[in-house]
Amino acid sequence: MKYSVKEILHLEVSPALGCTEPVAIALATAAAASVIPNKRPDKIEVWVDPNIYKNGLAVIIPGTGGLNGLDTAAALGALYGDPTLGLEVLEPLDEASAKEACKYKDNNPVTVNLLENRHGIYVRALLIFGSDSVEAIIEGVHDNIISLTLNGEPVKDSTLVKKQQAQKADVSKLEDFIKTLSLDDLVDMINDLDEQDFDFLKEGITYNMRLADYGLKHGSGLGVGATFEKLARMKILSRDMILAARIITSAASDARMGGIKLPAMSSGGSGNHGLTAILPIYAVSEFVDCSEKTMLEAIALSHLVTAYVKAQTGRLSAVCGCSVAAGAGATAGITYLMGGTPTQMAGAITNLTEDLAGIICDGAKCGCALKLATAAGTAVQAALFAIHGVNVHSTDGIIGSSPEKTMQNIGTLSTQGMIDTDRTILKIMLEKHFAGTES
Repeated sequence: MKYSVKEILHLEVSPALGCTEPVAIALATAAAASVIPNKRPDKIEVWVDPNIYKNGLAVIIPGTGGLNGLDTAAALGALYGDPTLGLEVLEPLDEASAKEACKYKDNNPVTVNLLENRHGIYVRALLIFGSDSVEAIIEGVHDNIISLTLNGEPVKDSTLVKKQQAQKADVSKLEDFIKTLSLDDLVDMINDLDEQDFDFLKEGITYNMRLADYGLKHGSGLGVGATFEKLARMKILSRDMILAARIITSAASDARMGGIKLPAMSSGGSGNHGLTAILPIYAVSEFVDCSEKTMLEAIALSHLVTAYVKAQTGRLSAVCGCSVAAGAGATAGITYLMGGTPTQMAGAITNLTEDLAGIICDGAKCGCALKLATAAGTAVQAALFAIHGVNVHSTDGIIGSSPEKTMQNIGTLSTQGMIDTDRTILKIMLEKHFAGTES
């Protein structure tokens, strides 16, 4: 099955409110709670795969005034989530309802279980209402509800399940399709963009710049973007295109990881991927002579390359996808923006991969803004180097003989080479987390 650029953008790019891992848990519990409306569950139990657990452990949940925790996400979804909103399930939330959810946790069991040997995205939520039990299962994609049952029987005519099952099938087929493409094929696809696509791409800039502006104004999260901005104003750092990309990308992550209730336009199933895929290109467009159309085409290419790498690595892994997947997309898009050829785009992807392939994913948290700053700046640098003839050789390390092979090697590294690394990262995080809980 073949997919058009419009279909790929539709499946891979969408708004997401908050980190997508706790949001997936909230979506599962919200879907289950919708089966028995206007009634609070007596008990909530959730089972998740290791990467959902890792990414949701420490990140702040938007609209809660700084709360975090997988159990908190589960309670929020069950009590106040709107499952019809998908990855924006927590949009109805405010700080008052967040406090009520905390009170609920004090009086009702909310348990989160780690499925250590489970691979791929998986969330199972079980809600008990007296003698009734409702179960929702998400699998494969963060908003793909594959099952919704009441007392063991499927809930009939559930639009939540039917809609998401269709999407899951499409995403799975899309990944199979996109793996067969070359970088040249991805570049050619942007010729098929229409006005509707351009409007959608502009919407992504609006979403993500809103986060960046908030992060700069309020110094949210770790304050990486705001600090870069201060250093530029003090002339300690020069405000070139590399710094400009770092400032807005990290500021947006500061706001998002700091729990600000503003959605991001995601890419490849991740809001932070979306920030990296879009914002460095937008920043560089202010420095080069290009039309808005060319900038939007560059962002479309970034999403396509990001999707290609994510198809190789899987949705979640031990490798930081913001760096190697969205970073590869961003550097390809920046090279395109500067008038580079597909050969130079290939060189940029190779340069970035050699630079950033070792960055691990140790869960979503405020510190992600540092990694996004690195990815954004390196994406610009890799493109500039490639355009000026600096290209890493295929004899180096994991670099392949083509950009496609290099990206495939990243997939092999993620899915095969770093399994024990992922387990070790989670073990360290769990030991720290439970040590802190006991103290």
